[in-house]
Amino acid sequence: MVVASPPPLARTGEKKLLLPKLPTVDLSGPRADVAQQIVKAAETVGFFKVTHHGVGPATVSRMAQESLGFFARPDHEKKRAGPADPFGYGCRNIGFNGDVGEVEYVLLNTHPGSIAQRSLTINSTDPTKFSSAAGGYIEAVKEVACEILDMMAEGLGATDAEAFSKLIRDVDSDSVLRLNHYPPAVDHPAAELKVGFGAHTDPQILTVLTSNDVAGLQVHVDGDVWVSVAPDPTAFFVNVGDVLQAMTNGRFVSVKHRALNVNAAKPRLSMAYFAAPPLNCTISPLPEMVTPSRPSLYRAFTWAEYKKASYSLRLGDSRLDLFKTQQQ
Repeated sequence: MVVASPPPLARTGEKKLLLPKLPTVDLSGPRADVAQQIVKAAETVGFFKVTHHGVGPATVSRMAQESLGFFARPDHEKKRAGPADPFGYGCRNIGFNGDVGEVEYVLLNTHPGSIAQRSLTINSTDPTKFSSAAGGYIEAVKEVACEILDMMAEGLGATDAEAFSKLIRDVDSDSVLRLNHYPPAVDHPAAELKVGFGAHTDPQILTVLTSNDVAGLQVHVDGDVWVSVAPDPTAFFVNVGDVLQAMTNGRFVSVKHRALNVNAAKPRLSMAYFAAPPLNCTISPLPEMVTPSRPSLYRAFTWAEYKKASYSLRLGDSRLDLFKTQQQ
């Protein structure tokens, strides 16, 4: 179980919550309409599904196959790619402060040189195969993230339409790719109680995630209510991160989410791209988001400062609370 004190989980026999109306945005629609749909989803839920995103199935499949190939290796071989510091292979331990979950993972810095170096231990027989798959996937998903961020800025009426995306296009962007592998819940009498990754928000700007056809992802909507997200390997799921909540002065919601191990027959694989700014980037609300009736909710901070705070806290802690202005 995860130590980070998640809200109560549904037990066998209790009513399960589904979210059939999770916002879905078709990126092929008229740009102005799509921008408004994205803004509405980011404001109300902080989490939405995108279709017709332009990333070819072969790009996703190559990355998934390389990931599953690595996780299928014997433990002693996988451990050569770790321990996670934070990059590399990790198993069960999440972060540095005692949080654990039923998950094994690989965390990658998205810079090509770092991936090439890490690939030597992830696929020692053919490291270029892994680095090529990872590089192609990262570039494709990065473009999706930038397109969404540009439409967010446009939908908000920002003067600078690239106010968000330029931070992850920066050569010093601190973006990362996380490959999560959740084992089948075959050894647990009540599989619904098995937590793979505890409740948390993502500290970065935006997360773009895809997974295989195994369920497990849940979104926190209110109180103790958690909503299950139906898997769709052809789509991406996008959620607002803490930095984006700060840059929109609280207008967008960095939503808590978690992963449960609920399938007794098949492991769940998820691949999450976390779009982040450079370490020395100063984060503050866009000018358009601050008005006399809505003053700045958060003080300015650098991504390095926020990242350090994130590493010092538990998985489920509210990091943004540390950066609220005095009047808040």
